[in-house]
Amino acid sequence: MKLKIIVLAIFAALITSCGGDGKKEEKVSAPVEEQKETVEETDPMKNKGIGPVTSITLGEIDQKMADEGKAIFNLKCTACHKISKRLIGPSLVGVTTRRSPEWIMNMILNPEVMVAKDPIAKKLLAEYIAPMANQNLTETEARQVLEYFRTKTSLEKDE
Repeated sequence: MKLKIIVLAIFAALITSCGGDGKKEEKVSAPVEEQKETVEETDPMKNKGIGPVTSITLGEIDQKMADEGKAIFNLKCTACHKISKRLIGPSLVGVTTRRSPEWIMNMILNPEVMVAKDPIAKKLLAEYIAPMANQNLTETEARQVLEYFRTKTSLEKDE
């Protein structure tokens, strides 16, 4: 019986002494990639997304381009999106005030990679469940759709 107590005492001493060398672990800062995601999540207008579009300079709204974008939107996007209400995907009214133009175009052109890697697109996928379908638009067509979205900053023209 004394032998069991001694063995248990030695075992307990070994277990409690295996706590390391007494040094506390230092907190390691987040990798640059994770830090980038934090910035992009806090200011979505700085997030350009992931894809071929890295920079866009916008001027006055080009109505001809917006009209072409509206036709593309009505043909390719309205199964999942409406301008003024949530459907399978989010409402798009005012999207150009919530997302950078580059992000919008990259989401149109590169939705598979965006929902896999972009923090905002990941959150949208979690909220809406259905991933955005790739409609295989060209950059020109995506730019036209973006121009159409620029005309939809309020619900005044409800569709």
